[in-house]
Amino acid sequence: MPVFDFSTSGQEKKMAAICTYTIVRSNESEASARKPILVLDNHLRQWKHHSNGVFSNPDQRTAFEFDEEGGTASADILRIDARFVSLLRWLGESHIRVRLSGENREDGYAVYRIREIAYGGGTKLSAEDGFLQFMIERLLASDAPGPELEEDEQEEAGDDMKLTSLQSITDFLNCAGRTLPDNIRLWARRNLAVARSHEVTPEERRHAQRALSIMLNIRWKSNYFESIDPQEARRILDEELYGMERVKQRIIETIIQINRTHTLPAYGMLLVGPAGTGKSQVAYAVARILKMPWTTLDMSSIHDPEQLTGSSRIYSNAKPGIIMEAFSAAGESNLVFIINELDKAAAGKGNGNPADVLLTLLDNLGFTDNYMECMVPTGGVYPIATANDKSQISAPLMSRFAVIELPDYSPEEKEIIFSQFALPKVLRRMGIRGEECVVPPEAVCAVVEKYADTTGIRDLEQAAEHIAANALYQIEVDHAAAVVFDAEAVRRLLA
Repeated sequence: MPVFDFSTSGQEKKMAAICTYTIVRSNESEASARKPILVLDNHLRQWKHHSNGVFSNPDQRTAFEFDEEGGTASADILRIDARFVSLLRWLGESHIRVRLSGENREDGYAVYRIREIAYGGGTKLSAEDGFLQFMIERLLASDAPGPELEEDEQEEAGDDMKLTSLQSITDFLNCAGRTLPDNIRLWARRNLAVARSHEVTPEERRHAQRALSIMLNIRWKSNYFESIDPQEARRILDEELYGMERVKQRIIETIIQINRTHTLPAYGMLLVGPAGTGKSQVAYAVARILKMPWTTLDMSSIHDPEQLTGSSRIYSNAKPGIIMEAFSAAGESNLVFIINELDKAAAGKGNGNPADVLLTLLDNLGFTDNYMECMVPTGGVYPIATANDKSQISAPLMSRFAVIELPDYSPEEKEIIFSQFALPKVLRRMGIRGEECVVPPEAVCAVVEKYADTTGIRDLEQAAEHIAANALYQIEVDHAAAVVFDAEAVRRLLA
């Protein structure tokens, strides 16, 4: 493990000496005594489980000063999780008093929790309360920075605008350090300088501050993905899709590659089939299997590329595009993009083709929003598109997807879907017992025959809704104990 040296001085040191601590690189999402944030020296004395004090500035003294009866006692820092180096430096420079929770072990006092406290030792109640916990949660959710470390940029002088949000952004950047992608960290520094400058217009400052708030709201995660349980994946697909065994097998084959590579598949997923066959439900199911947040892009309503890429800050009403807003809403960079009606993506109206913008998102090489003026990493983006007619999709777009075709259901499958899934679901929602609304097999056949010329199962779901509502009416208004629908009653009701 790399060791970094810092000069130290203090009353507990009788002579100037070089104090060292070790940087430990960890991607653990939780801190514990076995996986601590930092370890302090306890070879001379054991420290209390809950201890108050302040960090000495790690640039000068790699120590924590404990509050003890009659004064303070200092303990050297032995090891630090690489993600927290900048945070501890910020705590030391800001002289923020904290309470440590830790456990004494043979190798040192293992600290797994850090809380901010007021000067009197009580709970701090202020507008800034909670920032430290927010930072710790964000850092635990991030990945360890690379082995090379660099000195943080010098803190900008003064908060001329006197806006708390800008101060919070400054603190966040100082604490996050190299856990942010390099290009975003440098971009944020430049935009923070603009947001605090009086040499630019108020409009430019406002745009810079808004862009910072959007960008830093996103947790920038690694492109490492945990293995997928094939049986759990199959269970989730069975919940959303009846039958279609070949389709389910193909979907699992497509995403199970993660188990070997721990990266997303090289190609997105394009689900093609008639309306109502469950393409959107499958897309949501895949997002559940991947355990990733999802967002939707409805290409039928996007006619201008600027809707996707955002508008330039030169305009007073400038704003980010839909894609950047989706990242911000999800709060993280690993995201499933469900692109509905991809076959309508080429329907631009004079200002360019939205399909061309999609290509940059699908290539996973990074996406640039005109408002943000920064390349956003897209290595953790998994696109799932749906389409009714793949012949309307351009060849460049098609080449970015693994195509999975969903056929229409057979009459026999529709009968099972209606009687075992659609109708019971509606009855449960309306609070109707199964014996109060009975639809025998011949009546189910009549429902399926009624919609023999339509694709998918949406008409069947609407028919179940109609039948259940009629039964509820007869029970509540006509005081019927139960309602049995024969084939003729179904035909009359759905006519």
